[in-house]
Amino acid sequence: MAKPRPEEPATRPRWPRFVLLLAVLFIIDAVLVGGDVADRLLNGGTEDEGSESAQATELLEDAFPASEPNLVLVVSAPAGGTVDDRAVAADGIRLAERLAFQPDVSGVTSYWATGAEQLRSEERDHALILAHIEGTEDEAQAVLERLEPDFRGTPEGTEQVEVRIGGTVAAIGQVQETISEDLLTAELIALPITLIILILVFGGVVAALLPLGVGVVAILGTNAALRVVTEFTDVSIFAQNLTTALGLGLAIDYALLIVRRYREELAGGLAPREAVARTVRTAGRAVLFSALTVAVSLSAMLVFPLYFLRSFAYAGISVVLLAAAAALVLLPAVLLLLGHRVDALRVRRRRDPAAAVADGGGAWRRIAGTAVKHAPLVAIGTTVVLVVVGLPFLRVEFGTTDDRQLPETAEARVAQDIIRDDFDSSATATVELVARQADSERDADGIETFALRLSELPGVASVDSPVGTYEDGVRTVSETPAHALRAHEGMSHLSVVPESGIEVSSAEAQEIVLGARELAGQADFRAFETLVGGDAAVLEDSKEAISSRLGWALLIIVGASLLLMFLLTGSLLIPVMSVVLNALSLSAMFGAVVWVFQDGNLSGALGFTATGTIEVTLPVLMFCVAFGLSMDYGVFLLSRVTEEYRRTGDSPGAIVAGVQRTGGVITAAALILSVVLVAIGTSRITNTKMLGLGVALAVIVDSTLVRGLLLPAVMRLGGRLTWWAPAPLARFQERFGLREEVPEPAPPSAAGEPPARPRPSEPVLEDAP
Repeated sequence: MAKPRPEEPATRPRWPRFVLLLAVLFIIDAVLVGGDVADRLLNGGTEDEGSESAQATELLEDAFPASEPNLVLVVSAPAGGTVDDRAVAADGIRLAERLAFQPDVSGVTSYWATGAEQLRSEERDHALILAHIEGTEDEAQAVLERLEPDFRGTPEGTEQVEVRIGGTVAAIGQVQETISEDLLTAELIALPITLIILILVFGGVVAALLPLGVGVVAILGTNAALRVVTEFTDVSIFAQNLTTALGLGLAIDYALLIVRRYREELAGGLAPREAVARTVRTAGRAVLFSALTVAVSLSAMLVFPLYFLRSFAYAGISVVLLAAAAALVLLPAVLLLLGHRVDALRVRRRRDPAAAVADGGGAWRRIAGTAVKHAPLVAIGTTVVLVVVGLPFLRVEFGTTDDRQLPETAEARVAQDIIRDDFDSSATATVELVARQADSERDADGIETFALRLSELPGVASVDSPVGTYEDGVRTVSETPAHALRAHEGMSHLSVVPESGIEVSSAEAQEIVLGARELAGQADFRAFETLVGGDAAVLEDSKEAISSRLGWALLIIVGASLLLMFLLTGSLLIPVMSVVLNALSLSAMFGAVVWVFQDGNLSGALGFTATGTIEVTLPVLMFCVAFGLSMDYGVFLLSRVTEEYRRTGDSPGAIVAGVQRTGGVITAAALILSVVLVAIGTSRITNTKMLGLGVALAVIVDSTLVRGLLLPAVMRLGGRLTWWAPAPLARFQERFGLREEVPEPAPPSAAGEPPARPRPSEPVLEDAP
C-alpha cells in the first residue's frame, strides 16, 4: 500500500472545512447587517456634548431657533439687478413665506423682512433667507431632501432670482454623499493595485488572493460592528475611511506575514500540517502581539468625549481584532486545505532574483549592515532629518471644520463662498450667549448692564440684546431689530459680533469667548446663569476637552506599548527605543501636515482649500493611528531580531539578520498600506485627504528611515545593554512573555563542537518563497 504524500496525510482534519463554513456564514451575516451602515453614520462629533457651548447651543435651538439657523438660501438677483428691485424683492418675500409654512421649519427670517444689512451683500446682488430645520441630524436631512426640489435654482412662482441652498444641514448632507462616493472610488483604486503588488511579492495568484480575502472579511465584519454600535451611540461617517484603510492594510500585513512564513516552512521540508503549526507559533504570535498593540493605541481615543474620535476607536479596534482573528484562524484553515497548492498559478519562477530582494535578500542586508557599521553617523543624520521635517508643527494653529473641506463645485460650498466673499465676514465668528433668569423683570437691568460690559471687551464690534444694541459701552439702538432677541421663558439671547476680519479660529475670537465667560462669572451677574456658545466657543471647548484628557490617552498608549514590547523582547531599553523613535517618525508627519494643509503648499496640486488651521481633532486621530501602525512594523522587526539574538547571542548579527529577513515583508506591507491610504487621500473632502496622505507619509518614513536605518543604528549603539533587564523582570518575561518560538539548534558536529554561528556581517540569506 502506497504511503500518503506529506502534503496529503491519510486522515485530513475536518476543522478547516468547518472554519471555512463558519467564515462564509459570517460574511453573509456581515453583509446583511452592515449593508446600510453608511446611512446610519453622522457628520459631526467634533464638540464636547457636555460642554458649556453645547448646552448653550441646545438652549438656543429650543428657545431662539432664529439664532441658530442651519439652512441658508442665498438669493441672487439677475445680472445688473439688485435685491432691492421690486420684482426681486417680491420673489424673495414669497420664498421666505413659503419656507415659513413648511413642516419642521422654524425661525425663518430674511433680508426683506428685517432690512438687516448683514443679510445683504455689499454689492446688493445677493440676500439671505435664514431658517432652522428641527429634529436630529437624520431628520433634518430628510426635511432638506423634501425641500430642495422646491427651492433650488429658479423655484416655481419666481422669475427674477436664482437660489442656492447652503447652511450646515446642506453641507453635512453633501459631505456624507461625497465621502460615500470617494470611499467607493478609493476601494476601486486600491484593490487592483494591491492585488498586483501581492502577485509580484508572492509570485503567484493563489497566495496573493489570501491576504486580500482576509482584508475583505475584516472590512465587512467591521461595517457590521459599526452598524450595531450605531444602535447605542453616535458614530462619525469618517470612521468608514479608517475601516477601509486599516481593514485592507493590517489584514494584508498579517496575512503577508503568515503566508510568507508558511511557505518558508514548506520550503524547509515540513508537511503542511507541521508548517501551519510552526507558522502559528512563530509568525502568529507576532500577529497577535501586533494586533494588541494597535488596538491599545486606538482604544486611547475612547477617553475623549468627542464622538468623532470615539468613532475611530470603535472602527479601529473592530477591524484590528477581526483582521487578526481572520489571519490566525481562517487563514491557517485555508492553508491546510491548500497545502502545497498555495503556490498554484505562479507567474514567475521561485528563485527569481527580484523575489529574493523583495523577501529580504541582499539589499536589506547591506542597508542594515551599513546602519550597524556606521551607527553614530546614521543615528545622528536620520534624527536631524526627521526633526527638521517636523519643525513646521511648532506653528500649528487649530480650528474647526467648515464648508471649505467640500470641493469648490459643491452647492453648499458655493453658497458659503458667496457669503464669505460678499458679506460681512465677522458674522461667522459671532459669539452667542443665553442667560437663564429667575425673574425676567428684576434681571432686565442686569442684562442691560451685562450687554454694555460685553460691548467693551477687546475685539467686540457690537452686542445685540433684548434691550438694545450696544457698541463700546453705548446703546446705539433702543431695540434690536434683527432676530427679535427677546426674553423667552425666562431666557435672554445676546449676540456678540466681533470686529471685521476676526474669524472663528483666530486668537481674537477665543479671547472674546474667554472674556465673556469671565465677565459672566463676576459677582454682579450671578443673579442669572449665562452660557456662552457659538462656533468660537465650540472650538475653545473642544481644545479644552482634548487637552484635559490628552495625558490619559498618552499614558494608555505609551504604558501599554512599553509593557507589550517588554513582553515580546525581554528588554527594558528596546521598548523605550521603540516609543521614542515612533514619536520622532510621527513628527515628520505632523510637520508635513502643517506645511501642506495649514500653510497651503501643494494645495493646487492636491485639490483642496487651505484655511490656515488644522481641525483640532485630526492630530489626535492621526497620532493614534500612525503610532499603532509604527508599532506594528516594529513588532515584525523586533520579533525576528529577538528570535535571532536568542538563537545566536550575537547582537549585531541579530540586528542585521532581523532587518534582512523582515525588510521585504515590512516593505511590501508598507507599500500596500500606503497604496490604500493614498487612495483614501484622493478624497475630495479635505479632512479625509489629510488623514490618508498624512498617515501614508508616516508609514513610508517609519518603514524605511526608522526600521531600516535609525532603529538598527540605535540598537547597535546600545550594545549588550540593549537586551538587559533586572532578574525579577526577566523571570516575569520568561513566564508571561509573548515571544517567537526559537528553532531547535542544529546537532553538534562530529568533533563534538557546537554548530557554527553566522558571522554578524554575513547573515544567511533566505531562499525566496
